[in-house]
Amino acid sequence: MSTYEAAELLGVSRPTLVKLLESNEIPYQRATDRPGAHRRVKLQDVMAYREKRRLERRRLLDELTAESVGTGMYDKPANEF
Repeated sequence: MSTYEAAELLGVSRPTLVKLLESNEIPYQRATDRPGAHRRVKLQDVMAYREKRRLERRRLLDELTAESVGTGMYDKPANEF
């Protein structure tokens, strides 16, 4: 798939996706059929990155919730913060 399609699927800008590709967060290949070839990514790699990101967000949310419960802040109404 194209970088545009992958960025749309992940809900990020194309430049952000390119940064993820260049930092090896998502594998990619360059099309070699012409000069100035475009990057191509596999759907399965994009989906794996999306799942990895989802799991990391869930882990962080669970950690923050546990910390809030541990400090007794979880039961306070929002206007007490």
